[in-house]
Amino acid sequence: QQMSNVSSVSEFLLLAFAETRELQLLHFTLFLGIYLAALLGNGLILSAVACHHRLHTPMYFFLLNLALLDVGCISPTLPKAMANALWDTRAISYQGCAAQVLFFVFFFGSEYSILTIMTYDRYVAICKALHYGSLLGSRACAQMAAAAWGSGFLNAVLHTATTFSLPLCQGNAVDQFFCEIPQIIKLSCSDAYLREVGALVFSVSLVLGCFVFIVLSYVQIFRAVLRMPSEQGRHKAFSTRLPHLAVVSLFVSTGTSASLRHPSNSFPSLDLVVSFLYSVLPPAVNPLIYSMRNQELKDVINKQFKHLL
Repeated sequence: QQMSNVSSVSEFLLLAFAETRELQLLHFTLFLGIYLAALLGNGLILSAVACHHRLHTPMYFFLLNLALLDVGCISPTLPKAMANALWDTRAISYQGCAAQVLFFVFFFGSEYSILTIMTYDRYVAICKALHYGSLLGSRACAQMAAAAWGSGFLNAVLHTATTFSLPLCQGNAVDQFFCEIPQIIKLSCSDAYLREVGALVFSVSLVLGCFVFIVLSYVQIFRAVLRMPSEQGRHKAFSTRLPHLAVVSLFVSTGTSASLRHPSNSFPSLDLVVSFLYSVLPPAVNPLIYSMRNQELKDVINKQFKHLL
């Protein structure tokens, strides 16, 4: 009997944001607005960095990677949620669900690695300024970016393979607006989820390692900045570090709150809000955070707008 249950999952049912048609259309409009804003913001950063030689530095090269990853982070989940709201459906195919998990984990994992590398870039710029050119040459930058994308992909394949090899015998209703690993594990047979624990331990140790590195680097950066003799120098150094710190804080805090919460049956709407915050907010807000405090980037983006008009 159990085996027939196991093999019968050909699609999953995602959690609907709203029951009434008016609210569904309102959600569709809201998601469309957020998605277009994320595409526009990250697209502006991509074209600014790609087209202006003045921005061909390690810092902006990593920012270009971050903008690409932000578009990637928001694209596996939001368009599907929009389509479901628009067509008043909840279904996602088994393959579609697996693809969502793969791409979501891939882009988010890579983004965390890129944010860690960006911390290293800021650390070298402040604490090892004389060696900046040799430590962050174009080849080193390309290798670091490749390592970030590569580790994200390996991590995603590992998680997707272990999650979707679990036998499912608790139905096919996912308590989430996209396919999220904890929610799929909830559908697996009671003892099967232990397989995913190994993959989780690997991920958690990776995340903690990066987090410790980021914190220690920022401690060094702040100590170096506070030792600067001129107040103007201190102010400039702080203002170029703050956007990155804000993005890291947003990313880590929303991600941590999402991973620490236990998928609860009692508050599915709270789960929905928390997961919406960590999966949609950072990619949409990051371009804003970066361009608000960065005069150089602001000037280039303004120029682009004038050319467009």
